[in-house]
This record gives sequence, C-alpha cells and structure tokens, in this order.
Amino acid sequence: MATSSETREAWRPRRGEIPTEPGVYRFRDDTGRVLYVGKAKNLRSRLSNYFQPLHALHERTRRMVTTARGVEWTVVGSELEALELEYTWIKEFSPPFNVKFRDDKTYPYLAITLGDRVPRVMVTRTRGIPGARYFGPYTKVWAVRETVDIMLKAFPVRSCTESTYKRARDRNRPCLLGDIGKCAAPCVGRVTPEEHKSLALDFASFMAGNDASYVRDLRTRMADAAAELDYEAAARYRDQIGALETALSKSTLVLADDVDADVFGIAYDELAAAVQLFIVRGGRIRGVRGWVVDTELDVTLAELVDSVLQNAYDGGEPPAREILVPAVPDDAAALQQILTERRRAAGERGSVVVRSARRGDKAALSETALSNARGALQVYKTRRSGDFTARSQALADIQEALGLAEAPLRLECFDVSHLGGTNQVASMVVFEDGLPRKDQYRSFSIASARDDTDAVYQVLSRRLAYLRPGTDGVEVPTDTSTDPDALVSAPSPAPSPVAGAKKSFHYRPGLLVIDGGQPQVQAAARAIADGGITDLAVCGIAKRLEEIWLPDSDFPVILPRTSDALFLLQRLRDEAHRFALKHQRTKRKQSITTELSSVPGLGPARVRELLTRFGSVARLRSASLDELMAIDGIGRKTAEAVQRAVGSPATKLDAHDPSATRPDE
Repeated sequence: MATSSETREAWRPRRGEIPTEPGVYRFRDDTGRVLYVGKAKNLRSRLSNYFQPLHALHERTRRMVTTARGVEWTVVGSELEALELEYTWIKEFSPPFNVKFRDDKTYPYLAITLGDRVPRVMVTRTRGIPGARYFGPYTKVWAVRETVDIMLKAFPVRSCTESTYKRARDRNRPCLLGDIGKCAAPCVGRVTPEEHKSLALDFASFMAGNDASYVRDLRTRMADAAAELDYEAAARYRDQIGALETALSKSTLVLADDVDADVFGIAYDELAAAVQLFIVRGGRIRGVRGWVVDTELDVTLAELVDSVLQNAYDGGEPPAREILVPAVPDDAAALQQILTERRRAAGERGSVVVRSARRGDKAALSETALSNARGALQVYKTRRSGDFTARSQALADIQEALGLAEAPLRLECFDVSHLGGTNQVASMVVFEDGLPRKDQYRSFSIASARDDTDAVYQVLSRRLAYLRPGTDGVEVPTDTSTDPDALVSAPSPAPSPVAGAKKSFHYRPGLLVIDGGQPQVQAAARAIADGGITDLAVCGIAKRLEEIWLPDSDFPVILPRTSDALFLLQRLRDEAHRFALKHQRTKRKQSITTELSSVPGLGPARVRELLTRFGSVARLRSASLDELMAIDGIGRKTAEAVQRAVGSPATKLDAHDPSATRPDE
C-alpha cells in the first residue's frame, strides 16, 4: 500500500516546471474537487513550501497536501491580477481549506431610493434596490428607526409605502406625517418632485458625513430670519437644528469631522475569528457590522485580514478612504487598488489606504473594535456550545474519530500548571453531555514531580484509585471550602477510600483528555495500566496544532477545524487550563501571604495592604525600597525584610542608598 509521501510524489510537479511569475494555484482531490486556492508573487517559491518532507509541514497543511491528488496554476501579469483571480476562484469553487465566512445575519439598513422620481426613506434588510443609497448596517432595527424619526424633522422626505403614497395622491389628502411636518407631502403638490429629490439628496449627504456644514448653515439661516423678524421661520430652523444635534449625539464623536474610515477589529483563536467593523463617516460611527470566520488551515493575522477585506465589501457598503486593520497584508498595494476600484464604482471619490493605527484616537477606536470582536467571539462559542444537536454530533464524531465503543457522555480533562517548577498543581474538569459540571471540578496539589509527565502520572493515579475493582467510587478527601472552584484534593499519591465521603466520582468517565501531546498521553496510559483498568480510553489535545494524540499512535488524529467535535475538545481543554491556573495563582498568593506574615513588624493588616497596593506577586517583587517605605508603618528594615521574603532580585538595590553595592562589586 502506497504511503502518503509516495502518493504525493506521484503527482508532485518538478521544481523546474513551476514558473517564477505571479499566479494563482489550485489543489484538487481525486474527484477533481478544488481543495484550496492560493495566490503567490512567485509560484515556484510558494508551491515548493508544500512539498517539503511531511514531518516539516504544519499538521493541517500536511492533511491538505496528502488529501490532494494534483495541483495546477495560472500565471498572471501582476499581484493585482493574482488577487482578483484568487477572489473569483474562491467564490466559484468554495474550497474547504480556505477561510469560511459565517455571516448568517441580515442587518437593517437605512436606504434612500434616489433612483425613484419621488425618493423614499426606508428601513430595509434587502440590498440591491436599483439606485438606492444605503447607510449602516445597524445592529438594532429600533436604532435605525429612531434615527429616521429624528432626521425627518430636519429633512421631511417621504417614508410611506407606494400604496400609501398613491392613495394620498388620488385623494389629494396627505397622510399623518404630512400633517405633522415629517413629510414635505409631494403627493399633494406641496413641493415639486425636483424639490423633494433635493431634500432626499441633502438627507443622503448628511448621513454620508457632511453634517457640520448643515448645522452651520441652519444656524446662519435662523439668525437671518430672526434679524428680519421672521420668527416662524427662525423657529422652524431652530427645531431642525435640535433634530440634527439629537441625531449627531446618538453617533458618538470619535474622530475629526473630516475623517471617513472603516475600522476592523479581529479576535481569533485556532479555529475561528470574530470580525467587528466600525463604519465611521464624518468622524462618527454610522454603523457596526460583525461576522464570524472559520479557518481550516493555519493562517497569520495578516493573511486573515487579507481575506476579510476581500469579502467585507462584496456587494455592500463601499470602502472608506481609510481602512484601519490590526495587521497590514503583504499585498496591501494590490488590495488597495481593488478596493479603490470598488469605491469608485459606487460613485465615491478618493483612493483607499489600508494601514494600522499605532497611536492617538484612531488607535483607541481600533482597540474598541478589537474589544467588541473578543466579546463577539466569546458569544459565538457560548451559543455554539449551547446547541444540543451540535453537542450530540460532537460526541458522536469523537466516538468515531477515536474508535470508541460508545459516545463519551462524561469527559474528564486534566491539566498541570506551575510557575518555574514551583507550586505545582493540576486540575480536573468534567463535562457531561457536552456541558460543564462545575460542582465536580477538582484541583490537585502536587508535592513534587520531575516534569509534566510525572505530574500527569501522579494525578491520574490518584483519580483512578477510585475506579479500581473493590472501591466504592467515593470522592478524594477535600478541604472544607464550599466553593466548587476551590476544592483541593489531599496530597497523598494513592489515597484510600474514605467512608462517608460525598460520592461524585461514581460515574466512570467515557474518555480521559490530557492537555498535552504524546508524552503526557503515554504517562496517563501508564497510570491507567498500573491501576489495573483495561477499558478506559485516553487522548491528548496539543495546544499549538489542535491535534489529538492517542497513546500508541505515531501520528495524531486530525479533526476538521470547523467540526463541533474539535470545538468541544478545545473548550474542555481551555476550561481545564483556566481552572488549573486559577488554583495555581491562589496557591501562590497563599504562599506569599505566609512568607510575609513571618516578617517582623508585619501584621495581617499590613500584609493585606501590601497585596492590595501592588496587586500581584510579580509587582511586589519588583517594588523598590522607596515604594515599600511609602506605605504607612513600613520602615527601611521592614522593607528590606519584605524584599528578602518575596525573593526580590539582589540586583534591585535602592538607587538612593550610596552605600549599596552589587554582589559582583
């Protein structure tokens, strides 16, 4: 049977056959399906990266090239043409290894139908109305309706439906909006269609960011009307100014009035990314849009930005003159040219610039967009894990991928945490039916261990002691804390069952998951074998490549990056890591409190004040003598004793002490 390497060699093109010009390439499988589409400035250089020895490839790239049965390329004249062709092919073939966009939302927009003889202002989720000008998207439909209601006081453009407009025209009687001044009533001839269209154009211009000039113009008109004693006109202008200022106050002023920008925030992990787009026009946020991206191959942030920008303006709002991104793509020049063409096709002037903001208000806004993206990614994960159908499918997929006899309804995951080899602890988190059971989380203190594999062996031995034949499945003795997140097991390596202890380990896990690679999994397998247990499955999930390791396998199990199975295992691993880190920090804090309490002159109140003032052990260690002596009741000798207790580096001597010398002086 041919190996993956031999199969790849059978269709691999010779290096000399691959051109060195810019181009676009496609990998295909044995059925002819396109697996991946990519672009390159130099095709030979780029494609050669895929034909390195398999062990040198990233695991997910390895899976793609071993699945492929051929590669083909098309030479183009420039990076710009390569970018355009890549985009076209991705849209045409939907390759499974390219970035996937999960934008299943339909956002509400404010639309002005400038293509009509008598334009209309409307709230719609439908794009593509001929001649319409769109603003948004808005995250909430009530927000855009409220904006329209306010704006109609200043720009009384019709907002009625076609049937309402025709009925009012036939009866020569305006609707309620015409009577209360929120419509200029072109239906009954109060204004001509041309005058009404001019109002609609002013409305569109205001929404596009030309707002300050309208407010200044209205103030001038109000003053002129008042000077001419035309108080009714002055009152109308005053009301219009109030309406515009109310609308402006609802769009936070973030930048200078002449700034048009699209600000992208991208939060991502190994499997997915959340994108937040802030649409800034006239210095104000006019709309917000968000979507989720799934990645199959590992991509850098710059590559992710490249893909996001190509798709963000696909049939939607034209690009702004300035696009702020967290990382600038390598082919930024070609990308800017394409986006400029899309901007001009939408009737907008000016060229597009893609860059990152490093300081000032734009950098602060970029950070806000990133913060929103992080929240959106967390919400996406939470909603996905709450789907019962998805959880059931995930457990079934894990069963199939690992060759288990049945779906693992109870998952237990273990992680080891330490700081420079000290304060070693381990965590055990439990998921049942794909959901966390926090009341059954446990933390283990480890007296000493040679390395992580030894720590894993010790912890698994202690946990599995309650699954041995003849035991009652009782719980490891714990401290008296009532907080499930603070329960800590006794440090004995193989405790005996305790009569009367609360039973929470009576369920046998369907699968043990270790946070780590093959060495940690093999250590867990030894603990299972030494415990005399023969029917318990174990696997490990490695952080960097998100690959699943079995004890006796030379190659990992690779789950599709978009699969619910990998998502569940990743969430389980992350929860174990979080819980272990929390206990490790608690133990460090208890340790430093004990050390400080032994310092002469420091009572419980002074210890609490020290920890409160500096906030962390690391900050306390780096504190100078002057900073320590700034606390009431702490003199020089006590401050020096505190530094010795917390292990401050000997090189950190008080610069104001002329007698201080370094150890090597």
